Amino acid sequence: QVQLVESGGGLVQPGGSLRLSCAASGFTSENYAIGWFRQAPGKEREGVTCFSNTDDSIKYEDSVKGRFTISRDNAKNTVYLQMNSLKPEDTAVYYCNANIYFRNFWGQGTQVTVSS
Repeated sequence: QVQLVESGGGLVQPGGSLRLSCAASGFTSENYAIGWFRQAPGKEREGVTCFSNTDDSIKYEDSVKGRFTISRDNAKNTVYLQMNSLKPEDTAVYYCNANIYFRNFWGQGTQVTVSS
């Protein structure tokens, strides 16, 4: 069965870095669109970055451009989100998402807190 498991979240100071991981199972992630979303308290879930595993196109939300980078390791069936120059407004639960046969699959989320 399809499963996505996020990890790597934690507490960091402003300007710090984190690397999130999304381990996929039940499917080969390189064959499907996959990306990262986040949801802050009291706010709607928003897209952060999406990676097309078929054409290698990448899209970033404006507020994270130049700071976040999505990547993948096909051998490990894992997608990563490198987060640099973190800001307090980046604080949120980050979710991995994959679209498979017109269905969306979500991980459980990992908490990222940016605070001094």
